[in-house]
Amino acid sequence: MDNDPVADQPLTESENGRRFAKTTLAVLGVALVVIGLDLLTKTIVVATLDPQRPVEIIGDVVTLRLVRNSGAAFSLASGYTWVLSVIALVVVAVIIRYSSRLRSWWWAIGLALVLGGAIGNLIDRIFRAPKPFQGHVVDFISVGWWPVFNVADSAVVCGAVLLVVLSGLGFDYDGTRSGWAARHDHDSPDDTGPGAGTDHEDAVIDEKDAIEEKDGGVTAPATDTPDEQTGTSGRGGGADA
Repeated sequence: MDNDPVADQPLTESENGRRFAKTTLAVLGVALVVIGLDLLTKTIVVATLDPQRPVEIIGDVVTLRLVRNSGAAFSLASGYTWVLSVIALVVVAVIIRYSSRLRSWWWAIGLALVLGGAIGNLIDRIFRAPKPFQGHVVDFISVGWWPVFNVADSAVVCGAVLLVVLSGLGFDYDGTRSGWAARHDHDSPDDTGPGAGTDHEDAVIDEKDAIEEKDGGVTAPATDTPDEQTGTSGRGGGADA
């Protein structure tokens, strides 16, 4: 009979499929939240804001102003709308295709933010004026000297920064760690808590001591066996005599 623990057996195809589907669904779920917020805010802004009359939130430092952007995030690369649309489609396809390989929740969140932001602005480029795949993106958040942006732009930038930080620290998309992350692995959020590694080592030592004590209890009588055999032989010799 095979008594190997279930945990030591390789994952079946169905188990791998469920794990992959779980990661992909998490990425798509976060992306959908970003897309929903982006569409909601843009719809409200287009319906209520006058392009000629910005709304001051914190003086003239933070304002809401309606701007139609033909470029990328933060009004970059204006005039290349169709190129940016193609790039966005490729980015979306790649993220969805490889999301099943993720083994890190932080990587999943970062890619989901990038995915949601890319789709949010892609919707504008496909469906807004002047024509399909050359539509202008709605921007409305103005902070100081920073170019006007929207929720999708913020998601793309925040997701990209998170991925860069994770890569720099050594947290890889497949759940492995290298560099700084590997050296500080005992402090990682995946541990059960402070001293988790120490508790595990203590448990191993206690188990080893228990096995040694058990072995000692079994072998101790065996060392007395020769004496017992000698005594028995002596009694046997006296009877014969």
